[in-house]
Amino acid sequence: MPITGDMLIGASAVRGTQGAQRAFDPARNEYIEPEFGLGGQAEVDRACELAAAAFDQYRNAPLTQRAALLESIADNIMALGDELIARGMAESGLPEARLQGERARTVGQLRLFARVIRDGLFLNATIDPAQPDRKPMPRSDLRLARMPLGPVAVFGASNFPLAFSVAGGDTASALAAGCPVIVKAHSGHPGLSELVGRAIQQAVKDNGLPEGVFSLLFGAGRTLGDALVSHPAIKAVGFTGSRQGGLALVRTANSRPEPIPVYAEMASINPVFLFPGALAARAESIAQGFATSLTGSVGQLCTNPGLIIAIDGPDLERFENAAKEALQSVPAGTMLTPGIADAYQSGIAQLSGVEGVACVAQGLSADGRPNCAQAALYSTDAERFLADSALESEVFGPASLLVRVRDVEQMREIAEHLEGQLTSTLQIEASDIDAARTLLPTLERKAGRILANGFPTGVEVCHAMVHGGPFPSTSNAMTTSVGASAIDRFLRPVCYQDVPDALLPEALQQSNPLNLWRLVDGTPQAPKA
Repeated sequence: MPITGDMLIGASAVRGTQGAQRAFDPARNEYIEPEFGLGGQAEVDRACELAAAAFDQYRNAPLTQRAALLESIADNIMALGDELIARGMAESGLPEARLQGERARTVGQLRLFARVIRDGLFLNATIDPAQPDRKPMPRSDLRLARMPLGPVAVFGASNFPLAFSVAGGDTASALAAGCPVIVKAHSGHPGLSELVGRAIQQAVKDNGLPEGVFSLLFGAGRTLGDALVSHPAIKAVGFTGSRQGGLALVRTANSRPEPIPVYAEMASINPVFLFPGALAARAESIAQGFATSLTGSVGQLCTNPGLIIAIDGPDLERFENAAKEALQSVPAGTMLTPGIADAYQSGIAQLSGVEGVACVAQGLSADGRPNCAQAALYSTDAERFLADSALESEVFGPASLLVRVRDVEQMREIAEHLEGQLTSTLQIEASDIDAARTLLPTLERKAGRILANGFPTGVEVCHAMVHGGPFPSTSNAMTTSVGASAIDRFLRPVCYQDVPDALLPEALQQSNPLNLWRLVDGTPQAPKA
């Protein structure tokens, strides 16, 4: 499929006139054709008008049609074949296997949401029948279901050019909820974005849905993003990126005459707590797993283990030595963009310049190759860490900080000191259970996902997953951007009181035409056999 550099606004391909950009190959350190025309306010207005016009028809389409759309998108993405992977490799520097895995995850989450739509549980259909004879006052017939918020703006992420971008989790969950989607493509992978965007555009057409269900825009800087979030047709925002970028969108959304929710995933250092029993039993294997987790995808993962907390002593020395040995053989890797590579170099320079912070290990040198990151592990003590807030800053890339503590109580003090996190990890043995129990209440307040005896990279797409957490890991700790529950972000409850059956949504009609599980007078009621 040829890449044209056009935006996709509804069913049309539109050439932007507000400047141009080209993709950049970070491994070759050169630009890639073609040029992409950038949009502005006129293109935002047109996409939003189409989305608003499509909303009622799309949200009232049969659930089976909505599910079929997501499955068609998945099929169309797979049909792009090697062309998609090759363009992704060129634009991101990511290896073939990583992008193939990410493609599988992308189509997998689309198909997961198709199943979510078909089972209908997301509607939360609830019925409290009328009680006309209740004393002292009768009760009206009350019925509740959830409906979509409206058109959603999605911002493509740099580090997941497929799974958190044009057809990624935000788009999949919003479309599943019944919301039209307008995507602002990430400037780091515009060609990949156009290919996937055309796959979605074709699926919308093939499933007989209104063209405004999907649009894809290209734009420079924050100008187009602010215009999109400010538009009155937009009712929610999905974003994955920096804290600075996420908070800017939150400010824009909150300054509107009608404020809207921004579901922004922003920053996390994902602490890993090494307990004494675990270190004594398997310090070397923990170190190997840590090094693999830290350096996968050149450390450019939002769940990267950027902080290790452990009690000082001989077993921690074993961990350090093994981690040093593992990291010393890791090649420097190409980062996603020159800007990300520059930010990584600045981050490790700042970290290594702090008094009381020592470099424990480094990976292999880049030897002059452009846009590369060399893995690094630093160490300090608890007192220094607690005294210097700069040591809590996320360094986006394959770098981590080890903090030595005196005892479990100081470990808990570190945990209490931390900001909100996407994940927290416990490395424990049976002998550590009592000590870990004292830490758990703090971690439950601080993180969205708590792991034992694993590492936080690798986020399963399933019903139970939570990929979110307290601020600043996300802007809204009540939600997740991965897993079936991600659909909840784009739904709101509506109660129907004494509304005639013929006017009720199908989910609440007396005959239960969708054959759903429903909560009736407080009791779960199974669908017809």
